[in-house]
Amino acid sequence: MRQTNYKKIMTGIVVLGLGLSLSLLAGCGAKPTVTPEAQSGAVKEKEPIKIGIATSKTGALEAYGKQNIRGFELGIEYATKGTSKVAGRAIQIIIEDTETKPDVAKQKALKLLDNDKVDVLVGSASSTDALAILPLALEYKKVMVVEPAVADSITGAQWNRYIFRTGRNSSQDAVAGAAAIAKQGVKIAILAPDSAYGRDGVKAFKPAAEKLGAKLILEEFPAANSTDFTASIQRIITAKPDFLFVIWAGANTPWQQLADLKVTEKGIKISTGAPDMAALKTMFNVVGMEGFTVYYYTLPKNPVNDWLITKHKEKYNEPPDLFTAGGMAAALSIVAALEKTAGDADSEKLITAMEGMSFETPKGTMTYRKEDHQAMQALYAIRLEKHDGVAWPVPVLMREMTKEETSPPILNGKG
Repeated sequence: MRQTNYKKIMTGIVVLGLGLSLSLLAGCGAKPTVTPEAQSGAVKEKEPIKIGIATSKTGALEAYGKQNIRGFELGIEYATKGTSKVAGRAIQIIIEDTETKPDVAKQKALKLLDNDKVDVLVGSASSTDALAILPLALEYKKVMVVEPAVADSITGAQWNRYIFRTGRNSSQDAVAGAAAIAKQGVKIAILAPDSAYGRDGVKAFKPAAEKLGAKLILEEFPAANSTDFTASIQRIITAKPDFLFVIWAGANTPWQQLADLKVTEKGIKISTGAPDMAALKTMFNVVGMEGFTVYYYTLPKNPVNDWLITKHKEKYNEPPDLFTAGGMAAALSIVAALEKTAGDADSEKLITAMEGMSFETPKGTMTYRKEDHQAMQALYAIRLEKHDGVAWPVPVLMREMTKEETSPPILNGKG
Protein backbone atom coordinates (compact mmCIF):
# COMPACT_ATOMS: atom_id res chain seq x y z
CA MET A 1 0.00 0.00 0.00
CA ARG A 2 2.78 2.41 0.98
CA GLN A 3 4.72 1.46 -2.14
CA THR A 4 1.74 2.21 -4.35
CA ASN A 5 1.24 5.63 -2.74
CA TYR A 6 4.95 6.36 -3.10
CA LYS A 7 4.78 5.62 -6.86
CA LYS A 8 1.77 7.90 -7.29
CA ILE A 9 3.50 10.73 -5.44
CA MET A 10 6.71 10.35 -7.53
CA THR A 11 4.73 10.23 -10.78
CA GLY A 12 2.94 13.47 -9.82
CA ILE A 13 6.24 15.18 -9.01
CA VAL A 14 7.71 14.16 -12.39
CA VAL A 15 4.63 15.41 -14.29
CA LEU A 16 4.63 18.66 -12.30
CA GLY A 17 8.34 19.14 -12.91
CA LEU A 18 7.97 18.53 -16.61
CA GLY A 19 5.16 21.09 -16.79
CA LEU A 20 7.23 23.66 -14.92
CA SER A 21 10.23 23.02 -17.17
CA LEU A 22 8.13 23.59 -20.30
CA SER A 23 6.66 26.75 -18.81
CA LEU A 24 10.11 28.05 -17.95
CA LEU A 25 11.37 27.27 -21.45
CA ALA A 26 8.46 29.18 -22.92
CA GLY A 27 9.13 32.09 -20.61
CA CYS A 28 12.83 32.11 -21.49
CA GLY A 29 12.32 32.98 -25.16
CA ALA A 30 10.85 29.94 -26.92
CA LYS A 31 9.17 31.41 -30.01
CA PRO A 32 5.44 30.97 -30.57
CA THR A 33 4.34 29.31 -33.78
CA VAL A 34 4.12 31.84 -36.69
CA THR A 35 1.87 31.06 -39.63
CA PRO A 36 3.38 31.46 -43.11
CA GLU A 37 0.78 34.17 -43.82
CA ALA A 38 1.79 36.22 -40.79
CA GLN A 39 5.47 35.73 -41.54
CA SER A 40 4.95 36.90 -45.15
CA GLY A 41 3.10 40.01 -43.95
CA ALA A 42 5.89 40.91 -41.56
CA VAL A 43 8.50 40.66 -44.31
CA LYS A 44 6.34 42.63 -46.77
CA GLU A 45 5.95 45.44 -44.28
CA LYS A 46 9.71 45.94 -44.26
CA GLU A 47 10.16 45.83 -48.02
CA PRO A 48 10.84 49.18 -49.73
CA ILE A 49 8.22 50.86 -51.88
CA LYS A 50 9.72 50.91 -55.36
CA ILE A 51 9.01 53.83 -57.67
CA GLY A 52 10.22 53.53 -61.25
CA ILE A 53 10.84 56.69 -63.29
CA ALA A 54 11.05 56.31 -67.08
CA THR A 55 11.99 59.65 -68.59
CA SER A 56 14.44 61.44 -70.89
CA LYS A 57 17.95 61.56 -69.43
CA THR A 58 19.15 61.90 -73.03
CA GLY A 59 17.55 62.85 -76.34
CA ALA A 60 15.56 65.87 -77.48
CA LEU A 61 13.85 66.38 -74.10
CA GLU A 62 16.88 65.63 -71.92
CA ALA A 63 16.61 68.98 -70.10
CA TYR A 64 12.98 68.34 -69.13
CA GLY A 65 13.73 64.84 -67.90
CA LYS A 66 16.58 66.03 -65.72
CA GLN A 67 14.42 68.79 -64.24
CA ASN A 68 11.73 66.23 -63.44
CA ILE A 69 14.17 63.88 -61.74
CA ARG A 70 15.57 66.67 -59.59
CA GLY A 71 12.09 67.79 -58.63
CA PHE A 72 10.93 64.26 -57.85
CA GLU A 73 13.88 63.54 -55.58
CA LEU A 74 13.39 66.84 -53.76
CA GLY A 75 9.67 66.09 -53.48
CA ILE A 76 10.38 62.80 -51.70
CA GLU A 77 12.77 64.62 -49.38
CA TYR A 78 10.20 67.31 -48.58
CA ALA A 79 7.24 64.97 -48.15
CA THR A 80 9.11 62.54 -45.89
CA LYS A 81 11.01 65.22 -43.94
CA GLY A 82 14.29 63.83 -45.18
CA THR A 83 13.69 60.23 -44.11
CA SER A 84 12.73 58.80 -47.53
CA LYS A 85 10.19 56.69 -45.64
CA VAL A 86 6.41 56.63 -45.55
CA ALA A 87 4.44 54.69 -42.93
CA GLY A 88 7.68 52.99 -41.86
CA ARG A 89 8.58 51.78 -45.37
CA ALA A 90 11.62 53.04 -47.25
CA ILE A 91 11.09 54.59 -50.69
CA GLN A 92 13.43 53.34 -53.42
CA ILE A 93 13.62 55.31 -56.68
CA ILE A 94 14.80 53.50 -59.83
CA ILE A 95 15.44 55.72 -62.87
CA GLU A 96 15.57 54.56 -66.49
CA ASP A 97 16.45 56.64 -69.56
CA THR A 98 13.85 56.52 -72.34
CA GLU A 99 16.27 58.42 -74.64
CA THR A 100 13.15 60.29 -75.84
CA LYS A 101 12.30 57.29 -78.03
CA PRO A 102 8.95 55.49 -77.60
CA ASP A 103 10.33 52.02 -78.37
CA VAL A 104 13.07 52.49 -75.77
CA ALA A 105 10.52 53.90 -73.32
CA LYS A 106 8.48 50.72 -73.60
CA GLN A 107 11.54 48.51 -73.08
CA LYS A 108 12.64 50.47 -70.01
CA ALA A 109 9.15 50.40 -68.53
CA LEU A 110 9.04 46.62 -69.01
CA LYS A 111 12.39 46.35 -67.22
CA LEU A 112 11.03 48.36 -64.31
CA LEU A 113 7.90 46.21 -64.12
CA ASP A 114 9.37 42.77 -64.78
CA ASN A 115 12.84 42.93 -63.27
CA ASP A 116 12.61 45.65 -60.63
CA LYS A 117 9.02 44.87 -59.62
CA VAL A 118 8.18 48.54 -59.08
CA ASP A 119 4.99 49.47 -57.24
CA VAL A 120 4.41 52.76 -59.09
CA LEU A 121 5.55 54.14 -62.45
CA VAL A 122 6.36 57.80 -63.22
CA GLY A 123 7.00 59.33 -66.67
CA SER A 124 7.67 60.79 -69.14
CA ALA A 125 9.13 64.02 -70.54
CA SER A 126 7.83 63.04 -73.98
CA SER A 127 4.14 62.50 -74.72
CA THR A 128 5.05 59.87 -77.31
CA ASP A 129 7.11 58.01 -74.70
CA ALA A 130 4.28 58.21 -72.16
CA LEU A 131 1.74 56.89 -74.66
CA ALA A 132 3.99 53.89 -75.33
CA ILE A 133 3.99 53.04 -71.61
CA LEU A 134 0.29 53.61 -70.82
CA PRO A 135 -0.90 50.17 -71.98
CA LEU A 136 1.71 48.51 -69.73
CA ALA A 137 0.25 50.23 -66.67
CA LEU A 138 -3.06 48.59 -67.52
CA GLU A 139 -1.51 45.21 -68.34
CA TYR A 140 0.48 45.06 -65.11
CA LYS A 141 -2.20 46.85 -63.07
CA LYS A 142 0.25 49.45 -61.73
CA VAL A 143 -0.49 53.10 -61.02
CA MET A 144 1.39 55.47 -63.33
CA VAL A 145 1.79 59.17 -62.55
CA VAL A 146 2.37 61.06 -65.81
CA GLU A 147 4.66 64.10 -65.60
CA PRO A 148 5.17 66.31 -67.60
CA ALA A 149 3.84 64.80 -70.88
CA VAL A 150 0.89 66.92 -72.01
CA ALA A 151 -0.89 65.14 -74.89
CA ASP A 152 -4.64 65.22 -74.31
CA SER A 153 -4.91 61.57 -75.34
CA ILE A 154 -3.04 60.51 -72.19
CA THR A 155 -6.06 61.40 -70.07
CA GLY A 156 -8.36 61.13 -73.09
CA ALA A 157 -8.65 58.43 -75.75
CA GLN A 158 -5.64 56.40 -74.52
CA TRP A 159 -6.42 56.71 -70.79
CA ASN A 160 -6.91 53.81 -68.43
CA ARG A 161 -7.88 53.79 -64.75
CA TYR A 162 -4.28 53.34 -63.55
CA ILE A 163 -3.20 56.66 -65.10
CA PHE A 164 -2.92 59.87 -63.05
CA ARG A 165 -1.31 63.07 -64.33
CA THR A 166 0.25 65.90 -62.33
CA GLY A 167 1.46 67.55 -65.55
CA ARG A 168 -1.07 69.84 -67.18
CA ASN A 169 -2.57 68.74 -70.51
CA SER A 170 -2.77 70.38 -73.93
CA SER A 171 -6.30 71.61 -73.33
CA GLN A 172 -5.19 73.44 -70.19
CA ASP A 173 -2.39 75.06 -72.21
CA ALA A 174 -4.90 75.93 -74.92
CA VAL A 175 -7.24 77.73 -72.54
CA ALA A 176 -4.34 79.80 -71.21
CA GLY A 177 -2.77 80.43 -74.61
CA ALA A 178 -6.03 81.41 -76.28
CA ALA A 179 -6.99 83.73 -73.45
CA ALA A 180 -3.74 85.64 -74.02
CA ILE A 181 -4.30 86.50 -77.72
CA ALA A 182 -7.62 85.31 -79.16
CA LYS A 183 -10.26 87.98 -79.83
CA GLN A 184 -12.99 88.63 -82.38
CA GLY A 185 -11.53 88.86 -85.89
CA VAL A 186 -7.93 88.05 -84.92
CA LYS A 187 -6.08 85.85 -87.43
CA ILE A 188 -3.73 83.24 -85.95
CA ALA A 189 -1.12 80.91 -87.44
CA ILE A 190 0.36 78.03 -85.43
CA LEU A 191 3.82 76.47 -85.47
CA ALA A 192 3.99 73.11 -83.68
CA PRO A 193 6.06 69.89 -83.88
CA ASP A 194 4.72 66.92 -85.79
CA SER A 195 4.27 64.81 -82.64
CA ALA A 196 1.55 63.79 -80.20
CA TYR A 197 2.46 66.86 -78.13
CA GLY A 198 2.22 69.24 -81.09
CA ARG A 199 -0.84 67.75 -82.77
CA ASP A 200 -2.81 67.52 -79.53
CA GLY A 201 -1.78 71.07 -78.67
CA VAL A 202 -3.18 72.44 -81.92
CA LYS A 203 -6.31 70.30 -81.65
CA ALA A 204 -6.99 71.79 -78.22
CA PHE A 205 -5.99 75.38 -79.07
CA LYS A 206 -8.17 75.72 -82.15
CA PRO A 207 -11.63 75.45 -80.52
CA ALA A 208 -10.50 77.55 -77.53
CA ALA A 209 -9.36 80.35 -79.85
CA GLU A 210 -12.36 80.11 -82.16
CA LYS A 211 -14.71 80.27 -79.19
CA LEU A 212 -13.24 83.71 -78.47
CA GLY A 213 -13.82 84.83 -82.09
CA ALA A 214 -10.37 84.26 -83.58
CA LYS A 215 -9.69 82.48 -86.89
CA LEU A 216 -6.89 79.95 -87.46
CA ILE A 217 -5.56 80.54 -90.96
CA LEU A 218 -2.49 78.25 -91.03
CA GLU A 219 -1.08 75.26 -89.17
CA GLU A 220 2.58 74.32 -89.67
CA PHE A 221 3.96 70.98 -88.37
CA PRO A 222 7.73 70.62 -88.95
CA ALA A 223 9.36 67.41 -87.72
CA ALA A 224 9.79 67.26 -83.95
CA ASN A 225 13.59 66.93 -84.34
CA SER A 226 13.81 69.64 -87.02
CA THR A 227 16.61 72.21 -86.86
CA ASP A 228 15.58 74.19 -89.95
CA PHE A 229 12.22 75.97 -89.77
CA THR A 230 12.78 78.25 -92.77
CA ALA A 231 10.09 76.79 -95.06
CA SER A 232 7.41 76.85 -92.35
CA ILE A 233 8.29 80.38 -91.27
CA GLN A 234 8.20 81.67 -94.85
CA ARG A 235 4.71 80.20 -95.32
CA ILE A 236 3.62 81.88 -92.09
CA ILE A 237 4.96 85.24 -93.29
CA THR A 238 3.10 84.82 -96.58
CA ALA A 239 -0.17 84.05 -94.75
CA LYS A 240 0.07 87.39 -92.84
CA PRO A 241 -1.55 86.40 -89.52
CA ASP A 242 -1.96 88.88 -86.70
CA PHE A 243 -0.39 86.38 -84.28
CA LEU A 244 1.89 83.37 -84.55
CA PHE A 245 1.20 80.98 -81.68
CA VAL A 246 4.15 78.65 -81.11
CA ILE A 247 3.83 75.26 -79.43
CA TRP A 248 7.29 73.81 -78.92
CA ALA A 249 9.37 71.75 -76.51
CA GLY A 250 12.96 70.58 -76.63
CA ALA A 251 16.44 71.89 -77.32
CA ASN A 252 15.81 72.60 -81.04
CA THR A 253 13.74 75.76 -80.60
CA PRO A 254 12.64 77.94 -83.55
CA TRP A 255 13.22 81.29 -81.80
CA GLN A 256 16.50 82.25 -83.46
CA GLN A 257 15.19 81.58 -86.97
CA LEU A 258 12.02 83.53 -86.22
CA ALA A 259 14.28 86.44 -85.31
CA ASP A 260 16.59 85.93 -88.31
CA LEU A 261 13.62 86.00 -90.69
CA LYS A 262 12.33 89.17 -88.97
CA VAL A 263 8.84 87.81 -88.30
CA THR A 264 7.89 90.47 -85.75
CA GLU A 265 9.20 93.24 -88.02
CA LYS A 266 6.63 92.12 -90.59
CA GLY A 267 3.81 92.96 -88.19
CA ILE A 268 3.28 89.43 -86.84
CA LYS A 269 3.12 89.20 -83.06
CA ILE A 270 4.47 86.04 -81.46
CA SER A 271 2.87 84.32 -78.48
CA THR A 272 3.72 81.08 -76.73
CA GLY A 273 4.01 79.28 -73.45
CA ALA A 274 7.17 80.55 -71.76
CA PRO A 275 9.62 77.61 -71.86
CA ASP A 276 12.59 76.58 -69.69
CA MET A 277 15.44 78.97 -68.93
CA ALA A 278 17.72 77.59 -71.64
CA ALA A 279 15.07 78.31 -74.29
CA LEU A 280 14.21 81.67 -72.73
CA LYS A 281 17.79 82.77 -73.41
CA THR A 282 16.99 82.68 -77.14
CA MET A 283 13.87 84.84 -76.77
CA PHE A 284 15.22 88.37 -76.27
CA ASN A 285 13.82 89.17 -79.71
CA VAL A 286 10.29 88.71 -78.35
CA VAL A 287 10.65 90.71 -75.11
CA GLY A 288 7.26 92.28 -74.42
CA MET A 289 5.44 89.19 -75.69
CA GLU A 290 2.34 88.20 -73.74
CA GLY A 291 1.64 84.52 -73.26
CA PHE A 292 1.44 82.00 -70.45
CA THR A 293 3.63 79.65 -68.47
CA VAL A 294 3.23 76.44 -66.54
CA TYR A 295 5.72 77.51 -63.87
CA TYR A 296 8.44 80.09 -63.29
CA TYR A 297 10.01 79.98 -59.88
CA THR A 298 9.20 83.58 -58.85
CA LEU A 299 5.47 83.30 -59.66
CA PRO A 300 3.84 81.01 -57.04
CA LYS A 301 3.79 82.28 -53.46
CA ASN A 302 3.48 79.41 -50.99
CA PRO A 303 5.63 77.53 -48.42
CA VAL A 304 6.26 74.49 -50.67
CA ASN A 305 7.63 76.66 -53.48
CA ASP A 306 9.72 78.68 -51.02
CA TRP A 307 11.29 75.44 -49.76
CA LEU A 308 11.91 74.21 -53.31
CA ILE A 309 13.68 77.43 -54.34
CA THR A 310 15.91 77.45 -51.25
CA LYS A 311 16.77 73.74 -51.40
CA HIS A 312 17.35 73.73 -55.17
CA LYS A 313 19.74 76.70 -54.94
CA GLU A 314 21.59 75.02 -52.07
CA LYS A 315 21.96 71.73 -53.95
CA TYR A 316 22.40 72.86 -57.56
CA ASN A 317 23.46 76.52 -57.23
CA GLU A 318 20.60 77.66 -59.47
CA PRO A 319 16.82 78.17 -59.18
CA PRO A 320 14.35 75.41 -60.10
CA ASP A 321 13.34 75.36 -63.76
CA LEU A 322 10.12 74.83 -65.71
CA PHE A 323 9.44 71.18 -64.92
CA THR A 324 11.21 70.86 -61.57
CA ALA A 325 8.00 71.83 -59.81
CA GLY A 326 6.10 69.16 -61.76
CA GLY A 327 8.50 66.43 -60.70
CA MET A 328 8.09 67.56 -57.12
CA ALA A 329 4.29 67.55 -57.47
CA ALA A 330 4.36 63.95 -58.73
CA ALA A 331 6.39 62.84 -55.71
CA LEU A 332 4.19 64.77 -53.29
CA SER A 333 1.04 63.16 -54.69
CA ILE A 334 2.46 59.63 -54.39
CA VAL A 335 3.57 60.15 -50.80
CA ALA A 336 0.20 61.75 -49.93
CA ALA A 337 -1.57 58.67 -51.34
CA LEU A 338 0.73 56.26 -49.48
CA GLU A 339 0.06 58.10 -46.25
CA LYS A 340 -3.66 57.58 -46.83
CA THR A 341 -3.11 53.84 -47.40
CA ALA A 342 -0.76 53.53 -44.38
CA GLY A 343 2.09 52.57 -46.71
CA ASP A 344 0.17 49.97 -48.70
CA ALA A 345 1.23 50.24 -52.36
CA ASP A 346 -1.59 48.00 -53.64
CA SER A 347 -2.82 49.62 -56.86
CA GLU A 348 -6.53 49.38 -56.02
CA LYS A 349 -5.96 51.04 -52.65
CA LEU A 350 -3.85 53.76 -54.25
CA ILE A 351 -6.52 54.47 -56.90
CA THR A 352 -9.16 54.81 -54.19
CA ALA A 353 -6.89 57.17 -52.24
CA MET A 354 -5.92 59.29 -55.25
CA GLU A 355 -9.28 59.83 -56.97
CA GLY A 356 -10.45 63.29 -55.96
CA MET A 357 -7.39 63.76 -53.72
CA SER A 358 -6.04 67.28 -53.14
CA PHE A 359 -2.39 67.79 -52.31
CA GLU A 360 -0.03 70.73 -51.85
CA THR A 361 2.63 71.46 -54.50
CA PRO A 362 4.99 74.31 -55.46
CA LYS A 363 2.12 75.61 -57.63
CA GLY A 364 -0.35 75.53 -54.75
CA THR A 365 -3.14 73.01 -54.28
CA MET A 366 -3.66 70.44 -57.02
CA THR A 367 -6.63 68.05 -57.18
CA TYR A 368 -6.88 64.80 -59.14
CA ARG A 369 -10.19 64.95 -61.00
CA LYS A 370 -12.09 61.74 -60.28
CA GLU A 371 -13.34 61.20 -63.84
CA ASP A 372 -9.97 61.19 -65.68
CA HIS A 373 -7.33 61.60 -62.94
CA GLN A 374 -6.10 64.86 -64.51
CA ALA A 375 -4.65 67.23 -61.92
CA MET A 376 -6.47 70.54 -61.78
CA GLN A 377 -3.90 73.31 -61.32
CA ALA A 378 -3.08 76.98 -61.73
CA LEU A 379 -1.41 78.41 -64.86
CA TYR A 380 0.06 81.89 -65.23
CA ALA A 381 -0.61 84.66 -67.75
CA ILE A 382 2.74 86.42 -68.22
CA ARG A 383 4.65 89.06 -70.13
CA LEU A 384 8.34 88.66 -70.97
CA GLU A 385 10.53 91.46 -69.62
CA LYS A 386 14.27 92.16 -69.65
CA HIS A 387 15.71 92.39 -66.14
CA ASP A 388 19.22 93.58 -65.31
CA GLY A 389 21.53 90.76 -64.27
CA VAL A 390 19.28 87.99 -65.62
CA ALA A 391 20.53 86.05 -68.66
CA TRP A 392 17.06 85.47 -70.11
CA PRO A 393 13.76 87.35 -70.51
CA VAL A 394 11.83 87.03 -67.24
CA PRO A 395 8.17 85.88 -67.21
CA VAL A 396 6.39 88.54 -65.16
CA LEU A 397 2.99 87.70 -63.73
CA MET A 398 -0.01 89.40 -65.28
CA ARG A 399 -2.47 87.19 -63.44
CA GLU A 400 -2.77 83.69 -62.02
CA MET A 401 -5.38 81.59 -63.77
CA THR A 402 -6.98 79.36 -61.14
CA LYS A 403 -7.38 75.60 -61.49
CA GLU A 404 -11.12 76.15 -61.93
CA GLU A 405 -10.44 78.60 -64.77
CA THR A 406 -8.08 76.27 -66.61
CA SER A 407 -10.15 73.13 -66.10
CA PRO A 408 -9.99 71.20 -69.41
CA PRO A 409 -12.81 69.12 -70.91
CA ILE A 410 -13.09 65.47 -69.87
CA LEU A 411 -12.01 63.56 -72.97
CA ASN A 412 -12.01 59.91 -71.87
CA GLY A 413 -15.78 59.41 -72.14
CA LYS A 414 -16.31 59.48 -68.37
CA GLY A 415 -17.69 63.01 -68.21
